[in-house]
Amino acid sequence: MGIIIHQLSKHIGASVTGIDITVPINNKTFEALRQALYKHSVLIFHNQTITDKQQIAFSKGFGTLQMTMKSDPYGGGGYINQISNVDENGEIIPPDDTRSLYQDGNMLWHSDGSFKQIPLKASFLSAKAVPPRGGETEYASLRAAYATLPKKKKNSLDALVAEHSMAYSRAQIAPNLITEKFLRETPPACQPLVRKVPETGEKILYVGSYASHIIGWDNQKGKALLQKLLEWSTQPQFIYQHKWQVNDLVVWDNRLCLHRGRPWEKGTYKRIMHRTTLSGDEPTINS
Repeated sequence: MGIIIHQLSKHIGASVTGIDITVPINNKTFEALRQALYKHSVLIFHNQTITDKQQIAFSKGFGTLQMTMKSDPYGGGGYINQISNVDENGEIIPPDDTRSLYQDGNMLWHSDGSFKQIPLKASFLSAKAVPPRGGETEYASLRAAYATLPKKKKNSLDALVAEHSMAYSRAQIAPNLITEKFLRETPPACQPLVRKVPETGEKILYVGSYASHIIGWDNQKGKALLQKLLEWSTQPQFIYQHKWQVNDLVVWDNRLCLHRGRPWEKGTYKRIMHRTTLSGDEPTINS
């Protein structure tokens, strides 16, 4: 029996059953999964009790893995990034702690790594501990956002370029997180507002909380347009909300969707996720 893919909403998200990712997977199955990811943008695998080593191996079936930033207190230069509210002793970190505030940037709509010259291609998130309520992750289809824009609006956006900055995003949460070392490790990058997917030439609307301003525009006018496009892209009909269960693994294509975490009682309940990411293929803008 092969894998079964079940679409979860009109624009984004599908569940995958009939697969055990703790064992080696053949090339034919990986090809089917890669095609499904491109089609649905987000894939959900339930009941996958995996180790970090197995998650890394599965992720490599989709492409080249990206190392975490050395300045990231939850990554430190390895392949696994721990997104959680617990410390190295398994104790809950106070919500006002710097380590907790760093993670709060994940509550803003974003595409992983859009502040990089070569943005991240895909992300894999496995649930190790989840709160009894809250803490969901929402995904918004950038493909549908662009496709439903009026033609005149599409034409007006085609040539525009925005600067994406991790410092800009994190400063919205806690300006004191922005150190000189942080700025050196996360320089901004320019990205087109309308991005083409290399394999197909398909266009998507490339926005999110990392986008700080539009190159060549008045700062406030550019911010206003970016905010309006973000609101357009995150309308309810474009969103799939994932309610986590322990041992879920969710994979998403960062080129095709935005995501954000939702609040939970951080001072009371643990939420522990392990993430791996795929490197992008090429810059979105030719120098």
